[in-house]
Order: sequence, then structure tokens, then C-alpha cells
Amino acid sequence: MDRMDTYTLADGLQLPKIGFGTYKLNGASGVNAMVSALNVGYRLLDTAYNYENEGAVGAAIQRSGIARQDILVSSKLPGRYQHRQDAINTIQESLYRAGLDYFDLYLIHWPNPKQGLYVEAWQALIDAQRFGLVRSIGVSNFLPEHLDKLQKETGVMPAINQVELHPYFNQQAQIDYDNAHHILTEAWSPLGRASANNVLKNPVINELADKYHKSAGQIILRWHIQRGVLPIPKSTHTSRQEENKDVFDFEISADDMVKINGLTRPDGRYSNQDPAVYEEF
Repeated sequence: MDRMDTYTLADGLQLPKIGFGTYKLNGASGVNAMVSALNVGYRLLDTAYNYENEGAVGAAIQRSGIARQDILVSSKLPGRYQHRQDAINTIQESLYRAGLDYFDLYLIHWPNPKQGLYVEAWQALIDAQRFGLVRSIGVSNFLPEHLDKLQKETGVMPAINQVELHPYFNQQAQIDYDNAHHILTEAWSPLGRASANNVLKNPVINELADKYHKSAGQIILRWHIQRGVLPIPKSTHTSRQEENKDVFDFEISADDMVKINGLTRPDGRYSNQDPAVYEEF
């Protein structure tokens, strides 16, 4: 990726337009997959306390031989530690696990609205940024109603909002809200989970793959980027890792973008994880 292929957050931090997801990449095999991703050019690694692999992320960075300042690392606060001091302690523990002095991005993993603590957690992230533990702060799985509350209570909006986003759940309303508030939208499971919905085998996607001489995955990732979204695909195979980031040499036409957007479904979430009610600890 060249330096032009970046997004600039509202706070000035630059992120590559594609990151690398690390969910379920654990132990030695996880480290190997991450080292491979770094070697083929990924520079944003997305982890979380609940992925239980922050140590593997740190080991991969060390083994890669790439300078720490050239890699961006993102992690997330679990629901069980949303009280203010718990959150600060958790961020510090995560940094110790990863062997890092700071995170480039740190997010609240889920709002857990029934607990009513996400504003307190957000205040802790504001503090953590001030303390130098984190460069940029954001959220994951937050709806407009949650973001409005953060704005009202703290006056500080997240730089990024990571949400479930793929062709079967295109999140247009959320993207519009985020854009209006200078929040970058990031997509988790951007290629769909094959076992859940097999979006990679969708006829429309594959028709476009043939048309543009690209893979189905490349079509979907390009669709994300043209919508101003940052996808974080995961793969353990070097060839697929390379393919997933090789999406900057073509453009999907406006008409074809409409076709992909037309695949969205009202019930498109994988596991019915609606942030209005879903809780994760």
C-alpha cells in the first residue's frame, strides 16, 4: 500500500485503508499468521482483550523485525471492565501483555446499554489518551443513540466506530451518521463469515468478480473502501493476505456499487448481535 491509501481520523492519526483482523488467531499459529500479514504489508493489527491474543500480537511485532512506530495496534475494552478505574487497569494490563508502551487505537468493545456504564468507560478512554497510554480512542458496535449520549455527556466523539458491516448488512444509515460526525467507520467480518451466510458465493458478487477480473473477496473489500469504510479482513494464508490488500488498482462503477448495496437485508446480522440489546462481557 502506498502512503496515499490512508484515512485520516478527526484527531489527525493516519490509518491504512485496510487493516488485519486477528480474531481467533492465538498461540504459535496465530503469531505466524500475523508475522506473515506484517511481512506482506499490513500495518494495522486489530485485537481485543476478549480475543485473548494481545500477547501473540506483541510477539508477532517483535518477530517481524518491523519498527514499532511503523505498526498501528488497536485493542478493545471488554464489557466487564467498564468502570473507570477498572478500564484504566485493563488498558495497562493489555499493554503489559503485548509488551507495548501504548496502543495506537483503543475502543470500547460493546456499549452494553443495560449496564449503563459506557459513558464512564468512555471517560476512562479520554483519560487513557491524556495519560499517553493510547493515541486515538474510539468505539465498537455503537449505535447513533449511544454516540449521541457520549457527545452530550463528555463533549468528545470517538475517532472511529467499528461495526458489523458486509454486503448482507451494509449499515448505510450508520455510515451516514458516522460521516456527519467525523467518525471513521471500520468493518468487522467485512467478507462475511462463510459458514454463516456465504456472501463470497453470492451470484452478484461473483458476476462482478468475473467482470473486473478480481476475486469475490477483492470485490467486497473494494466496495468497502469506495464507501469510505476501513475493512479488517483476516486470513491465515499468505496468498490470501496478499490478495485481500491488492484492491487499489481498480474501481467499481457506480451502477455496480448499487448492485452490491442492494444485497443488504433487514436481518443481515450474523448472530442477531444488535447493540441496542446485546451484551458482551
